Amino acid sequence: MNKHDAIAEVVKKICLLIDEGTIASSGQEENAQNFEKAKSKAEGIQKYREASDEEYRSYITDLLKSLLDENEDYHASDGTLIYFTPEERGKQIIEQVFGMYRGLGLLDTLLMDEEITELMVNGADNIFVEKKGRVIRLDQRICDDKDCSEEERKRRGRTQLRKIVHRIVDICGREITEANPIVDARLKDGSRVNIVLNPIAMDGDTVTIRKFSKTPMTVEKLIAYRSITNEIAMKLKMLVEAKYNIFISGGTGSGKTTFLNALSNYIPFDERVITIEDSAELQITGVDNLVRLETKQANAEGKGAITIKDLIKSSLRMRPERIVVGEVRGEEALDMLQAMNTGHDGSLSTGHANSAKDMLTRLETMVLQGASGLPLDAVRRQIGSALDIIVHLSRMRDHSRKVVEITEVLGYEKGEILLNPLFVFQEDEQSTLEHVSGGLVRTKNKMQNTGKLRQAGILQDL
Repeated sequence: MNKHDAIAEVVKKICLLIDEGTIASSGQEENAQNFEKAKSKAEGIQKYREASDEEYRSYITDLLKSLLDENEDYHASDGTLIYFTPEERGKQIIEQVFGMYRGLGLLDTLLMDEEITELMVNGADNIFVEKKGRVIRLDQRICDDKDCSEEERKRRGRTQLRKIVHRIVDICGREITEANPIVDARLKDGSRVNIVLNPIAMDGDTVTIRKFSKTPMTVEKLIAYRSITNEIAMKLKMLVEAKYNIFISGGTGSGKTTFLNALSNYIPFDERVITIEDSAELQITGVDNLVRLETKQANAEGKGAITIKDLIKSSLRMRPERIVVGEVRGEEALDMLQAMNTGHDGSLSTGHANSAKDMLTRLETMVLQGASGLPLDAVRRQIGSALDIIVHLSRMRDHSRKVVEITEVLGYEKGEILLNPLFVFQEDEQSTLEHVSGGLVRTKNKMQNTGKLRQAGILQDL
């Protein structure tokens, strides 16, 4: 038996002992009467139920030790002697068992891997992860039991995955049912979770987790990742400090929230900042007067929902100097634009689009979702007046994320919102099909809206 199978066997044995209410240190007698056995089992199960997380891990450790001999070797079912390293005992056995009863099972083990940035479960047998920008399929499955038929293994996998789903929503304080089969939530560490139940997800319950970085993203890290250069970072710092309204656009997975997080740390420490998000991901450091707001989903009765639109309206009464909106997706776009147009300069936000120009069209559509009676001319004037700079990000063919365009919004004229591209990404001679090399190049266009720079005492232009 190989070590992987041995670990699976040990995990299964420990789970069986837990289900039987066995406490390794309880000193149960093998020849106890049925009544005593039942009483001991009930007491053991109650002890597990009431234990703190630390005590629970201690119980699992004791049960693991009870399965090892005096040399700390495990006697596998085929007679093989196997030694587990301390790391294998901790991460692959104890934490896996703990996860099955108190956590997220196999998902806990995967979430502990620092290299994994996104986890995608497409039913119990299809697990994908994103590592270093690349999506790969794992050999692991939610249930890998080998003591049953394939049909029974799949049934167990579906059952275990549904239990994991319910643990997630319990942790997040949300509710998921067949009547309400879609949930967006946030784990304790800030990781963003989306769940869709079967049969809406036709191949089984679907769980997508975007991991929350334990350390705040900084511009220095973006420079190290070659997303931007030090020169561009200094230009962006000037724009943030001078209170330009900056909108970050890009496709899915292009790093918009990450970039917004890094950029927001250029906000001066003495300003009052309100952040508004669907799931709180921003990690703004160095700002004392910070208010963080997060949306709330409706309850089972369909009541009590708090939307981004609601939070933007409320934030205007909080005396904000800047408003940072995590992502604009719908009718709240109008409220955000109005906030930018009514003295809240220096506001930041993000949105999905394929280019800076497309972002303007998307914003028009979003505004009209909430105010269909507004003339398109008025909507475009509002956008042209509110936005100062659009920073567009893209995920390149080698899966790297880069800033590909920095554009100035000049305003509205002759039925169109005018754009003035200041920096565009150009590949250099070192680029190949597998690796993208290049950087932002200054266009010949002169920056026109320099008023805020001058008011901030900055004489330099972009």
